Amino acid sequence: MSERKVPGVAPFEGAAGGWSALGAVARVLKDQMAVGREASALRRVNQPTGFDCPGCAWPDPRHTSSFEFCENGAKAVAWEATGKRATPELFHRHTVSELWEWSDHALEDAGRLTHPLAYDAESDRYVPIAWDEAFARIGQALRALPDPDMAEFYTSGRTSNEAAFLYQLMVREFGTNNFPDCSNMCHEATSVGLPASIGVGKGTVTLEDFEHCDALFSFGHNPGTNHPRMLTTLRELSRRGVPIIAVNPLRERGLERFTSPQHPAEMLANHATPIARTYYQVRIGGDLALLKGMMKWLFEADDADRAGGGAGVLDHAFIAAHTQGIEALRADVEATGWDDIVRASGLAREDIESAARVYANADRVILCYGMGMTQHRFGTRNVQQMANLLLLRGNIGRQGAGIAPIRGHSNVQGDRTVGITEKPTPALQAAIRRTYGFEFPLTHGHDAVAAIQAIRDGRSRALVCMGGNLAVAMSDPATTLPAMRGLDLAVHVATKLNRSHLIPARQAFVLPCLGRTELDVQASGPQSVTVEDSMSMVHASQGGLAPASEHLRSEPAIVAGIAQALLPGSRVDWDGLVADYDRIRDDIEAVFPIFRDFNRRVREPGGFRLYVGASVRDWGGDGRKAAFHVAQGLNEDLPVEGGDLLTLTTIRSHDQYNTSIYGLDDRYRGISGRRDVVFMNADDLRERGLRHGDRIDVESRVPGSAAGAHRVDGFLAIEYDLPRGSAAMYFPEGNRLVPLASHDAESGTPAYKSIPVRIAAAAA
Repeated sequence: MSERKVPGVAPFEGAAGGWSALGAVARVLKDQMAVGREASALRRVNQPTGFDCPGCAWPDPRHTSSFEFCENGAKAVAWEATGKRATPELFHRHTVSELWEWSDHALEDAGRLTHPLAYDAESDRYVPIAWDEAFARIGQALRALPDPDMAEFYTSGRTSNEAAFLYQLMVREFGTNNFPDCSNMCHEATSVGLPASIGVGKGTVTLEDFEHCDALFSFGHNPGTNHPRMLTTLRELSRRGVPIIAVNPLRERGLERFTSPQHPAEMLANHATPIARTYYQVRIGGDLALLKGMMKWLFEADDADRAGGGAGVLDHAFIAAHTQGIEALRADVEATGWDDIVRASGLAREDIESAARVYANADRVILCYGMGMTQHRFGTRNVQQMANLLLLRGNIGRQGAGIAPIRGHSNVQGDRTVGITEKPTPALQAAIRRTYGFEFPLTHGHDAVAAIQAIRDGRSRALVCMGGNLAVAMSDPATTLPAMRGLDLAVHVATKLNRSHLIPARQAFVLPCLGRTELDVQASGPQSVTVEDSMSMVHASQGGLAPASEHLRSEPAIVAGIAQALLPGSRVDWDGLVADYDRIRDDIEAVFPIFRDFNRRVREPGGFRLYVGASVRDWGGDGRKAAFHVAQGLNEDLPVEGGDLLTLTTIRSHDQYNTSIYGLDDRYRGISGRRDVVFMNADDLRERGLRHGDRIDVESRVPGSAAGAHRVDGFLAIEYDLPRGSAAMYFPEGNRLVPLASHDAESGTPAYKSIPVRIAAAAA
């Protein structure tokens, strides 16, 4: 690191977790001014009779302690259980135009929304509106559309199974499959790539599998910030000698060392447990080359071993019985030269071979990955090559081995399971017809990118958002924001104010809902909802706090209210379902038999696991086999080291969860009080005549993008430990560099993680 002093930039020398994490929790509780309320909530988070953390989707352990939350989980709970309130008075004092000038942090920090609101164009303000009037106006506006396909229905991954099921039911009875959702922007490459490889778009491991694995590979994710409870599992693996291999362009503290706040002796001694045994800093976009290099070594080692009379390195019995396509994969890998692999990956051949050797010497391997692998123009190919690597040694479908996509939002996987998909199947159509007596079209609807394109082109005129902050999460705000301003109708179901709410359509509504931490009482009494974690465990969640306002309604109740206004002749008993969520779960089971005996099993401590065929080597029924997939090339469209362009990735700060900005610090990366930074390699800085702390302009050079159309100016260059040719900046600030058309062709996932850019000294 340069010795030049830059305000708000100083190296962090500690471990992840530890006293710094506890101090951060204390500060956020104090800042949100509801210490008693929040502390009460934290005692119930991730407990068998409590609520599921509104943060990440890491699973709960079998033997839950009384302290089953992490620093960022505490921030998420405090953010929701805050004592601050965004009352109608706030909107009386400030026009929407004035609020637009606030930072994203300040908007959410205004507190919990307390009343349903409607936009008044004459005064440029949100004003209170009665629930029934809001529902009536929304239903009327949607029915007035010439075609149901002119409406988009977005879903956030924090939506419960019950709310998501009712939502997709309403939309399908309305007559469209336009379901853009947050998974389109994060793990859609998983949902598309894995079914083609192993028959299911979910991970194959359970939390218990980590107790039996012999090696763990971590590709493209940062558990210390994005799912810190995973560090407890990684700590246990490290302490029993399991090699953990980290593959990530940036060195992330949570993958280096961790001090567990749940272990007093470790805290008092200020001792940290090392996490990754080896850390490979692959160049951004070089993961595919690394994976092909590892497979190339495996093929070569297998040939050598068998030539010497051995059984080989690959699991030939598994490959013969359970897979297809090995010949084409082998031909592609063998045709890929080592020089090209080294150049594309940014790693030495010796490092790639060493990683492959660790993999080959372990009997049971788990491979975890995050959005560092999916948010590329080649994200689906990345996912399938990881599956290939595991299949070569039979590391899917047995204890202690498998693939583990690490999801973000706490129910993003569950929403998809209960029908939030733009790609309906005949089986879903038949199940809804059998259960409710209506039929919906099977035409594919819009994903997130297609939805914004349709809004931009005037083909869609209405947007209903079940949570989330779509305008900020979406790529290319230069296209997205003007497009959304032209809508006839915008509806947002939310707990807090965010920037998407400040893009008023001709009619705009903000409908405040209960949070995960709050008590939900309906006609039959207190209700629980359910969520599905990253490992297909479904469990109940029941809040216990008094609602932030008497005017809040639950997400299922809001969906039912809109549905009754939209579908006056509906075949669904909306009132009856909302009165008792057990009835919703009975209907989920009727439509999706995978939820067999739903209400009984979800009441068992810890819930139950949904059937994941690949976990037991069922690759999709009907004699199907797992499939090896060929990925042509090595992502040669990315800039090469030493050229004029760099490859930039967007990242989350430690004081952030998706688009929610809890604060302006990024403790583990040594940043405080600011977000206007670009992390760069020291040699790349010098090559451009720049120094640590200089102001820079960053211009996207995605092929086909007009010069100057996607850029950020006046950011701060920060010298950081990452590979030559690579750079990083925060999401969502970096979204301005991602054209709407820059996405994975197979999954539609925006390419937030591989942006060709030109960086130069700031012009002014």
